Amino acid sequence: MSLRNPTSRLVLGLLLIGAYAAAGAPVAWGQEKINRNVKTQVAPVYPDLARRMRLTGTVKVKVAIAPNGTIKDATLVGGHPVLANAALDAVRKWRYEAGPEETTGVVEFHFDLHQ
Repeated sequence: MSLRNPTSRLVLGLLLIGAYAAAGAPVAWGQEKINRNVKTQVAPVYPDLARRMRLTGTVKVKVAIAPNGTIKDATLVGGHPVLANAALDAVRKWRYEAGPEETTGVVEFHFDLHQ
């Protein structure tokens, strides 16, 4: 692989970022159950770069749901950086049923080229 090609440099950079993120991620994360029903669920758009690289995998996003059911905060917990933004963009559009207080939990997105 020649590093003179800009695409090769981009791929290498993304792989290094992914390795760095994986090394700095928590060793174990339990899935926090969200005790609220989803009213509106938006599927992530498979990134073109990820499709060309044939990337698959799971992205975990920790969400804070406001009492009115909107996503107050979304934080990446784990997953490939190329897939992460698609998952974050999608989950920020989700809407849950209203509840008495803020709720937090982890949402998993499974990216598979064959689905």
